[in-house]
Amino acid sequence: MTQAELRLCSLLLQEHFGEIVEKVGNSLLRTGPRPLRLLVGDTGLLPDQVKKALCVLIQHNLVRYEVQPRGSVEYEARSERILRILRYPRYIYTAKTLYGDPGELLVEELLLHGHLPMSSAVARVADRLTETMEDGKTMDYTEVSSTFVRLADTHFIQRCPTVPESLQSPKAPPPPAPALAIDEKEMYVVPRLSLVGKGKRRHSCNEEEEGEHKAKRQKQEGGRSETPPDDGIYWQVNLERFHQHFRDQALVSAVASRMDQTSSEVVRTMLRMSEVTTASGASHTQPLSSNEIFRSLPAGYNIGKQVLDQYLALLADDPLEFVGKSGDSGGGTYTVKVTRGPGASWAPPSPFPHPSLILLLLHRFGSRCARIFRLLLRKKHLEQKQVEDFAMIPAKEAKDMLYRMLSENLVSLQEIPKTPDHAPSRTFYLYTVNVMAAARMLLHRCYKSVANLMERRQHEMQENKRLLDKSQRVEAILASMQATGAEEAQLHEVEEMLTGPERQQLETLKRNVNKIDASENQVDETIFVLESFIESTTKRP
Repeated sequence: MTQAELRLCSLLLQEHFGEIVEKVGNSLLRTGPRPLRLLVGDTGLLPDQVKKALCVLIQHNLVRYEVQPRGSVEYEARSERILRILRYPRYIYTAKTLYGDPGELLVEELLLHGHLPMSSAVARVADRLTETMEDGKTMDYTEVSSTFVRLADTHFIQRCPTVPESLQSPKAPPPPAPALAIDEKEMYVVPRLSLVGKGKRRHSCNEEEEGEHKAKRQKQEGGRSETPPDDGIYWQVNLERFHQHFRDQALVSAVASRMDQTSSEVVRTMLRMSEVTTASGASHTQPLSSNEIFRSLPAGYNIGKQVLDQYLALLADDPLEFVGKSGDSGGGTYTVKVTRGPGASWAPPSPFPHPSLILLLLHRFGSRCARIFRLLLRKKHLEQKQVEDFAMIPAKEAKDMLYRMLSENLVSLQEIPKTPDHAPSRTFYLYTVNVMAAARMLLHRCYKSVANLMERRQHEMQENKRLLDKSQRVEAILASMQATGAEEAQLHEVEEMLTGPERQQLETLKRNVNKIDASENQVDETIFVLESFIESTTKRP
């Protein structure tokens, strides 16, 4: 694990879970798997604090545990899962785009709590949606639960592993840590629940206090609270399914830019038909016949069967091989190729890192370096003299640019000797692009950039902490006065507690924080492209 990844993971844990959880997570990231006793000694925290921090991390799938042969339990941080916290806003926005406000809030609640039962998630979302509605209107549980079922049917959420029934015997001694498992067939099966009810609005302070006293009395009297119908069945967000959706969207965009909108719609239809049946790490989708694709096309595309076959043949014959033909039955069977092997002889489309690398070169070294980089990508191996001739750049400039890119690990130098003694005068020196090394270098820079952005946001908030506290107090006073029906003059008097320069400073702070947040999301898109490319390339021989 690089220092940039470790720094970013620590910042994410601190921002979302606080200093104690960050200290425990950082210790696990630095030292690797270790038992509770060593973890307490390394962090200097109380055993109870370390246990609670581990509970939080396990709840959010950021730490895994394993029982050792001698009976001790070791805990291990999942750095790749911690880095996914950076992508939470994108998951939530995607759920909103596909399933509206209920889908957005369901995914947000599951990400916020790590995992939840269906009944609890539906009730929370219904209450939050009711708060945003006009007086007298409420959100019905059935509407939210139907969205929950749709999310499960499309595999965007899944069941959490549970303790198998064979291990729940009261006679057998309990293991040091439970072994959780789940059958793949049950992973997306939603229990049949009759969730009847409507969302509730927040009560006033007095009513909330009365509700708390009532809950305490019930607890003291024996805790006769009703057990939820889906007790023990917890759900979590399937991040790999969201990544598959992002990859599919990138492929559709690449086809649209390479060919036309109709071709991209054909590919979109094929991806949508096989989105649930295709494994997240598969190199291509399940085979689909031409007849099936024709029947599944959107109603707005009035193209005939013959025209569809021409588009499929065009996609299959394209050098980029977005679509492959796998048979002739049913008018021909086709698959969408979603990953490319490292030996591909073509420049990958937008789901792969070449455009990101070229943009980096444009910003850091200028257009001529980008021209040399594109040339090496196309020609594979070139001598310095050939680079000068093909790129039409003076020898001195070409030599300087090649050495600068060589020092940044963007290009590599390969020696091919004519004789066994490797004499420089009898050796060819060929420049080439090691795409994998360049992608890893750019990914490392992206991690550093996001960490810098997060630290900058923390600095901005800390510098204006007094002003932010004052603004929050004024807003709280205004809200309470509006609830009690205060007059406009009184409200205006409270608003004037913030002076003109202070309001201007708040606006500047808000604008800067929004820019930082947008920059984080943009860098994370590049991180996703690079991680997908590295993962798909290293998986294939």
